[in-house]
Amino acid sequence: MNEILSMLYLWLKSAHLIFVIFWMAGLFMMPRFFVYHQETAVGSDEDVKWIEREGKLRKIILNPSLIIVWVVGLLLAYNIGAFSQGWFHAKLLLVLALSGYHGWMIAYSKKLARGERTMTDKALRLTNEVPGVAAAIIVILVIIKPF
Repeated sequence: MNEILSMLYLWLKSAHLIFVIFWMAGLFMMPRFFVYHQETAVGSDEDVKWIEREGKLRKIILNPSLIIVWVVGLLLAYNIGAFSQGWFHAKLLLVLALSGYHGWMIAYSKKLARGERTMTDKALRLTNEVPGVAAAIIVILVIIKPF
């Protein structure tokens, strides 16, 4: 298996980066959708449109990208022996946190679909900063490998 992974390494690395970009785009878009969605009246035509948009973002971009990022990322980590390196442990912790954030967003989109608006616009705008901060730290960990 190591031989196959070594031959495919650059392709896997490319796929990982491409799907990280897709995933991050979805993680940035969804909270912005929530801000606009919350401004609509429950049950209105616009509410229904936002529910559809959020559902498509989940099903077409967010969930498939998350799965591919994890599968390919773990294959890459195995191939380079990253499981014994400190920088990878920190990265893995942040990716787990982003995955939890992803799950929270899925749950909140379902709350909005049920007509529940439990967060303020300001709080939603602040949650939009989470993926950017995490991505910056992850990039530094992967490139610099500080420990």
